[in-house]
Amino acid sequence: MTRAAAPKSAALDDGSPDGRSTRWDDHNADRRERILAAAIELVQQSGGDVAVRDIAERAGVPRSVVYRIFRDRDDLDEQLRTEIIGRLMRVLSPVLEPHGTIREAIDIAATTYVSWVSENPLLHQFLGFSPAKRTAPGSRVVSGTRIAVSRRLQALIEAGVTRAGGDPAIAEPLAFGVVGLVDGAVNRWVHRADGAFSAEQLSEFLAESIWVMLTTHGAHQGIVLTADTRASDLF
Repeated sequence: MTRAAAPKSAALDDGSPDGRSTRWDDHNADRRERILAAAIELVQQSGGDVAVRDIAERAGVPRSVVYRIFRDRDDLDEQLRTEIIGRLMRVLSPVLEPHGTIREAIDIAATTYVSWVSENPLLHQFLGFSPAKRTAPGSRVVSGTRIAVSRRLQALIEAGVTRAGGDPAIAEPLAFGVVGLVDGAVNRWVHRADGAFSAEQLSEFLAESIWVMLTTHGAHQGIVLTADTRASDLF
């Protein structure tokens, strides 16, 4: 008589992962973190055009493993940008919530951002890095972060203008204009090697420029901003 096949275990029948699968996922996650950490170290040392073999060697994995964890070099670069922006936003996000006077909040935000870029110039450059031999489109994570920051600023301006009785429609072009100014000025500054403009001077330039934009457009809305105007008065 033929013996009936033993039933499969419930752990496998219910679709839940077994221990081996979970351990393998954890192993891949660990290797991914090591690869990204190694890539960041090399970018900080040498700039953006680092070879995959050097990244693999620094991470202590075969080059083939890099291409098992990441689809291709463009995927590795984009996830590396995600990691860099995550580090930046952990520093920048707290100062995007205004406290004290509006002018003080602007000064702190400008100084914090420029200081991070000054300390990590090659990481910042990598966010816009695209070697001629690779024709990847613009980074979605970079453009997405820029839009997210602009939208956050837009929401703050809308709240302040509305509370003061102005037209909130000014908020979107003003917010995106501020972010565009900061982005363009910092990108140009970090690529210059002559040191003609210090980080402190750049911070002051950005803070003053943002202040002029806000006070000028605020005045057009009948809103008077002074150095003593507190964030809590508008937001």
